[in-house]
Amino acid sequence: MFMSISAQDVQKLRAACSVGMMEAKKALTEAEGDFDKAVELLRKAGAAKAAKKADREMSQGRVHSYIHGEGRVGVLIEISSETDFVARNEAFVAFCNDVAMHIAAMSPLYLSREEVPGEVVAKEIEIVKEQNIGKPEEVMTKIVEGKLEKYYEEVCLLDQKFIKDEDMTIAKLVESKILTIGENMKIRRFSRYELGL
Repeated sequence: MFMSISAQDVQKLRAACSVGMMEAKKALTEAEGDFDKAVELLRKAGAAKAAKKADREMSQGRVHSYIHGEGRVGVLIEISSETDFVARNEAFVAFCNDVAMHIAAMSPLYLSREEVPGEVVAKEIEIVKEQNIGKPEEVMTKIVEGKLEKYYEEVCLLDQKFIKDEDMTIAKLVESKILTIGENMKIRRFSRYELGL
């Protein structure tokens, strides 16, 4: 069945997913005009493309600084890229600034859940179990899993929802920038400083 895709829909999808006109039109056609389904198709395709770039070496990048609140909060962040050309690119610098601003606002403790020390995870599990004494084992397991996920979303940068777009985690933001900029990139480390802390 032939379906007419409007230029407005294509433009709206391009803006939402940062893709080219033909890619947006193809996704809308494949989704039979369903905008949400087209977004999902593009996100899946984007994740696959980002994964293909994941093995490429990243020996360039930048250390970016961000100061907030008249010097009360400062962030240093290192983000790697494949080439120095991209590291100097305005879109890459803006991306570094967005992530640093997010860190200033949301105070993550770790970059990823893999960096959370085992003893910290064990303590969180212990607290959850103490709060739910007497619950059946299978219920307790689900409660612990849910609470740990929530904990990771609060303290791990890559799991946090991006302050400028809460539909996207920082990990998904990185994926989307890999697609729009066209190079592999990775947040390596960060430090957050707050006056008096």
